[in-house]
Amino acid sequence: MRCIIVEDQPPAQRILRKFIQDVPTLELVEVFSDGLKAMEFLNKETVDLMFLDIHLPKINGLDFLKSIPDPPHVILTTAFSEYALEGYDLNVVDYLLKPFSFQRFLQAVNKVNAKHEHIVSKNDIAPLTEIYVKSSHEHIKVLVKDIYTISSDSDYTEIHLKDKKILSNEPLRHWKEVLGGSQFYQIHKSHIINTKKIDRISGNLVLLTNGARIPMGRAYKESFLKSIL
Repeated sequence: MRCIIVEDQPPAQRILRKFIQDVPTLELVEVFSDGLKAMEFLNKETVDLMFLDIHLPKINGLDFLKSIPDPPHVILTTAFSEYALEGYDLNVVDYLLKPFSFQRFLQAVNKVNAKHEHIVSKNDIAPLTEIYVKSSHEHIKVLVKDIYTISSDSDYTEIHLKDKKILSNEPLRHWKEVLGGSQFYQIHKSHIINTKKIDRISGNLVLLTNGARIPMGRAYKESFLKSIL
């Protein structure tokens, strides 16, 4: 992964340089002492990871991060723990509290590696646009974008489209494996929803654009909300 350091203290720069050099998956592209120079660089170049200090001259690290429209993965480095919560609100991958060990540094980098590999692998696979639903003795073609919900009912499942439903011989588990990912989520033991059809979330209900009101199960609610919000 191509990475940059945004850090104004030379000792901290040296430590990060050394740690990065010791990790084969990392390539250090550039080091910056302030956010404005780093911003100018990021407007022209693409990197995968940024090690970002919070206390920087001219503009602090968090304000700098907020100003980047499409930031790379970010690992914050700072001597002040009180900024951790705000950092995670900005979707940083990890928060290194100075002074940190190489082991702790490597732990943070491994988190980035896992996220980066997941994104690359997803981008390498063409998105599924249609499926064939086995219904009785037929196989019915369904466009994935037209699905609102998939619900289980005893021995079969119902594929709900805008103006009709199709009974499927496959269990809900099958559809979770086929469609599960960034667009389709199981939010209840009996329901999978298409997140692109969500109108709003109210309490424990997900309201879809076709008027359907789907309950969120207690065991699914927390991970579902973390994934989409």
